Amino acid sequence: MSLRRVLSILVIALFASAATPSRASADWLLTPFIGANFGGAAAVADVISGESFDNEFEKRLDYGLSFGWMGAGIVGWEVDFGYSPNFFERGTVSNGEFEFTNDSNVTTLMGNVIIGAPVGGAGASLRPYAVGGVGLIRTNLQDAAGLFDQVSASDFGLDVGGGVMVFFVDNVGIRGDLRYFRSFEDSETEPGEGGLEGLGLSDFHFWRGTVGVTFKF
Repeated sequence: MSLRRVLSILVIALFASAATPSRASADWLLTPFIGANFGGAAAVADVISGESFDNEFEKRLDYGLSFGWMGAGIVGWEVDFGYSPNFFERGTVSNGEFEFTNDSNVTTLMGNVIIGAPVGGAGASLRPYAVGGVGLIRTNLQDAAGLFDQVSASDFGLDVGGGVMVFFVDNVGIRGDLRYFRSFEDSETEPGEGGLEGLGLSDFHFWRGTVGVTFKF
């Protein structure tokens, strides 16, 4: 299946679920969360030699907020905002690694489809779920030596993952969540082509694990 078809299906499913009339048993979900990014990597240009190399990044704090809706069935939608300060900072420079200052961060804003069936009724219950969607991944970075200006970029990206929401009472619970993020980049296309056909996966990617308190209303 082509990348364009996958993105089209995700976008259609997102808007279709958002347009579905709310029923009496529908739930709105608000989850502030905190966690860490890990397994991050990107192709970083070496401004001194002019060469590029892969750079893997250490664990970094990530926090944010998600707001979503789940119907009486198993399909819903979510808007997820995450912010990770000091994302590109390295503690030391060794083995050709490139050090960035703390003037570096990553912001994500994703629109997602959620698929998750509730287990249990009123009171204690849980809802395992899968989640995936598309949105913006904004990177902001500057090199430690100050050899080039601060660089910011907003790229189209995707996230996919899953987790579980555990409710001890009707309206308050805890959510554990694990997601994979990857940005897209423009790829070469034939003359006259563009749009989604011109998108390819970039080298910038990372995992995010979080815990949060979910309020259901």
